[in-house]
Amino acid sequence: MTDLAPAPDTADPQSPDTPTGPAEAAPAARNGFDALDLPEALRSAVDALGFTSPSPIQEQAIPSLLEGRDVIGVAQTGTGKTAAFGLPLLAAVDPSVREVQGLVLAPTRELAMQVAEAISSFAASVGGLDVIAVYGGSPYGPQERALSRGAQVVVGTPGRVMDHMRRATLKLDMVRFAVLDEADEMLRMGFAEDVEEILSHSPAARQLALFSATMPPAIRRVATEHMKDPVRVSVSPQSSTVSSVKQSYAVVPFRHRTGALARVLATTEAKAAIVFVRTRAAAEEVGAALIERGLIAASISGDVAQKDRERIVGRLRDGSLQVLVATDVAARGLDVDRIGLVVNFDVPREPEAYVHRIGRTGRAGRSGEAITFIGPHERRALKNIERATKQTLAEAEVPSPRDVSRHRLRTVLAQVPERAQRGRLELYRELIAEFLAEGTMEASELAAVLAAMTVGDDGPGTRPEDEEFTGATLAGGQGPRGGGPKPEHGYTSYRIGVGHSHGARPPSIVGAITGEGGLDGKDVGKISIFGNFALVQIRGELTEDQLARIGRARVGGRALRIAPDTGPRGGGKGPAQRRDGDRSRRRGDRVDAKRKSFGRP
Repeated sequence: MTDLAPAPDTADPQSPDTPTGPAEAAPAARNGFDALDLPEALRSAVDALGFTSPSPIQEQAIPSLLEGRDVIGVAQTGTGKTAAFGLPLLAAVDPSVREVQGLVLAPTRELAMQVAEAISSFAASVGGLDVIAVYGGSPYGPQERALSRGAQVVVGTPGRVMDHMRRATLKLDMVRFAVLDEADEMLRMGFAEDVEEILSHSPAARQLALFSATMPPAIRRVATEHMKDPVRVSVSPQSSTVSSVKQSYAVVPFRHRTGALARVLATTEAKAAIVFVRTRAAAEEVGAALIERGLIAASISGDVAQKDRERIVGRLRDGSLQVLVATDVAARGLDVDRIGLVVNFDVPREPEAYVHRIGRTGRAGRSGEAITFIGPHERRALKNIERATKQTLAEAEVPSPRDVSRHRLRTVLAQVPERAQRGRLELYRELIAEFLAEGTMEASELAAVLAAMTVGDDGPGTRPEDEEFTGATLAGGQGPRGGGPKPEHGYTSYRIGVGHSHGARPPSIVGAITGEGGLDGKDVGKISIFGNFALVQIRGELTEDQLARIGRARVGGRALRIAPDTGPRGGGKGPAQRRDGDRSRRRGDRVDAKRKSFGRP
């Protein structure tokens, strides 16, 4: 996550990223990064991202790192440490050399993705420089191809970095600059030996930056063994909350979050909303899903060109855009009066990130609202946020489809008096009188039907099933009957054994199905991708031969294993069996496989 400080004219006095100091210093703020002597391309990148004043950790660490010194930084996420090591790392890399020259180790895949995205945004102005994230739980193929094409910067978790080293797809003999991010967390998670092994395969002359929130003895040993006369810098974490923001959370399994998000947005009174996600891929997917549901939405991430970012933000300001889906990197410095709601699509990894996110609303004395989606097993992360912000978040219930219809109709009814005053209603009175004269329906029933049609309620059995989840669904253990939308007329729903965790994307799924099944692209309908599987609607029914051939096709190195969709797997009847959607599905997969092995239906 990028933690550069925003420009003073857009700074929130309560934001943890707001530069401190007297207002009179504002005109000279642009010299802040210039004084750090960054290469011209990186100064341009910083300007393009809209940042002018370095944070304390950046002011202390960047000059020493640019001089080639090893640095120990005692700082937490939210203090700007990603830019503190990311900018000097890029300055040390030669774009003309297609070898790995920069290496960042991070404890988790989420942090690795965030850091890679942040460094990519810094590198936007540096031609010919590629940044890749490598982490477990994702196919090797795309990562290996990116490495073979000559990525110069690798951000990864120790385990997956070691795997690539063993497979000889990653070589560290050209590394000039290495970083241990959140070193104490890596050692706590048991990566000490992997870190030692990785560093031992890098050149002795390479530069090393170590960032850690604490300095236990194990970290000091790493510094003593692998660093040369390191410079130590330290900053205290800035922690604050936005008192004008009403904060809440909702327990929503990941597979239901898009539908839940759409209903939250459909019932809000806010003029505009911003939805935070962790990665650029998630920003694109969530934004597209909201547009498909009829919301006026757009997405931005760190790799969006500055002119496109300005155009999108301009639409948010002028009211032609309702919802912005953004990563932490892309939302830095964003200040739009109309934003009255912030939705955290997932739990921010650090309390500082949470404070920054919700600070996009409730600014300059205005009120705002923030809601955070958490998984059934993420309450500890929620407690960490509450502890750091010294606030207790209230639990909110996800709006139901009934709530959405009620909100839409009340909005329409509120406009009735004004429309009645404008007149020209004779035609409608006549047509309604003629209809009622036929005696097939009472006036109240006709009004109810017209109201339902007005809000888009087509009656029972017509709602997409992923719209049906509410908080009460989880508590009662009675989830919806299926994970994807109801098949369209003439289509059959099939389940395939690849999902988000395998890197599955709609184009690759369509290509595999049409290529092996002898189908046309128009034969493939709606595709719903989940964590470990996907549901695909196909025109008609596949033959046994087509099922066998498509089932052998591979996406992300994994066989499709296609079969007719029979609803949710696992058959859980109680709350404990519904607490984790992905785990339930995995359990269901095993049960289903066992039944087939004994010839059962």
